[in-house]
Amino acid sequence: MAESVFSARGVTKVYRTGDVEVWALRGVDLDLYEGEMAVLLGPSGSGKSTLLNIMGGLDKPTDGEVYFRGEALGGYGESRLTRFRRDHVGFVFQFYNLVPSLTAWENVALVTEIARNPMKPEEALALVDLDDRMEHFPAQMSGGEQQRVAIARAIAKRPEVLLCDEPTGALDSKTGVIVLEALARVNEELGTTTAIITHNAGIRKIAHRVFSFHDGRIVESVENTQRIKPSEVSW
Repeated sequence: MAESVFSARGVTKVYRTGDVEVWALRGVDLDLYEGEMAVLLGPSGSGKSTLLNIMGGLDKPTDGEVYFRGEALGGYGESRLTRFRRDHVGFVFQFYNLVPSLTAWENVALVTEIARNPMKPEEALALVDLDDRMEHFPAQMSGGEQQRVAIARAIAKRPEVLLCDEPTGALDSKTGVIVLEALARVNEELGTTTAIITHNAGIRKIAHRVFSFHDGRIVESVENTQRIKPSEVSW
């Protein structure tokens, strides 16, 4: 059996503003296993992004705990959380957050300069089929190309897990497929545990497992016995 990379147990998150409470998560249990691709599916406001932020050490639960390889993140101080994010987790967001004044190669190199065992920037860009665009600036690239630069930047430090929040949300279907193909390639060739948050039900079929969220809870967990290729996703 594959080893558990992340385990969430009873994770609850409540945001309070004055007397108003907003329950983003309501006792979520979840495991992500080494080398798998998981899709966290649900409408906006269902809690999936909140859980991803907690797993990535960007936020803390109100109650419950997240474990990374058996170690509770709740026991980490801020400096250790920073090292955890730097050394173990790659993030890909809906908006690419590239530095506009830097080339694709330079955007990726920003990460490789601080990582423990990084790839060369050109190696990471080649994995997402951008080895011919290394010297281009973000303004000279399409949205899909910019997102693939963001993926290359995330994987260049060789993270154990890649957390992707709506990576195709700002893209058309054709470009979205290219981005999904890049993520699938990273998962398959590097063995990177990959979690993709989406509200697009078609994407669920590329995953090993699918977690469906509603109102802060996981309402269904399904293992895909017949996965499809990103090119076969119905948008």
